[in-house]
Amino acid sequence: MREDHLRMIITARTTNPGAIATAAAQRQRPTSLLGEHGRLMMIAADHSARGILGAGDRPMAMADRADLLDRLCLALSRPGVNGVLGTPDIIEDLLLLGALEDKVVVGSMNRGGLAGSVFELDDRFTAYDAAAVDGMGYEGGKMLLRIDAADPATVRTIEACGRAVSELAGRGLLAMIEPFLARRFDGKVHNELTADAMIKAMTVAAGIGNTSAYSWLKVPIVPDMARVMAATTLPAVILGGEVSSDPDVTFERWRAALALPTVRGLVVGRSLLYPQDDDVTGAVDRAVSLF
Repeated sequence: MREDHLRMIITARTTNPGAIATAAAQRQRPTSLLGEHGRLMMIAADHSARGILGAGDRPMAMADRADLLDRLCLALSRPGVNGVLGTPDIIEDLLLLGALEDKVVVGSMNRGGLAGSVFELDDRFTAYDAAAVDGMGYEGGKMLLRIDAADPATVRTIEACGRAVSELAGRGLLAMIEPFLARRFDGKVHNELTADAMIKAMTVAAGIGNTSAYSWLKVPIVPDMARVMAATTLPAVILGGEVSSDPDVTFERWRAALALPTVRGLVVGRSLLYPQDDDVTGAVDRAVSLF
């Protein structure tokens, strides 16, 4: 990142914090959730607020904020990329840099379930709420819904996600729900990445809130995706997950999933921001070419 850009962000945050709200108010909003290719192609950047900084074999890849912002700005500048998913700190840096013009902005909402913590599934809404998403002029909010039948904290998370879906829909805003069935092994939460588990998680997520009119699902690639996606009529986007050791296989799986009628796009973070060869432009352009 150019030193003057970094200095500008720090100066604004120090002496003129109102510049963030001004930048949000002046942002050119997109006319549709979909890009010219008819898909939603978003870059995900909400990992660090849950204490997840690693990407591939780099355990602290996202610890350098200036480098992360450089990668985000480059990814967002590529043709076909029409949105970003992030927490307030990152989205506000991007606003100050002018990187969100005509982009779909989705605020990440529940970040209280810190990775590796004993309270990980008591996933409280500690970032955006519906009122803030609306007030900043963003297009929607995203929530993670992990369901562990053996953890009583799950019901609080389901209730909070249901409330958020209702509040976003009441404002005509996108509610993006990322559902998983989860279990603890040796004190660590593991998502169940099977077709049956995803179908169950998706059907629970689709039914929360007082309307599903504005609900989208954010789902991983699992075996038998055709059967998985046949379980819902809600629009869905495919998440990227960890940096793959075999990107060719990953891209081919994304391509196959995008052929399914309910799959409307990709929301990918680390796989595109920190690819194995560190070629952000090449990784992003290859993802866009799948549409």
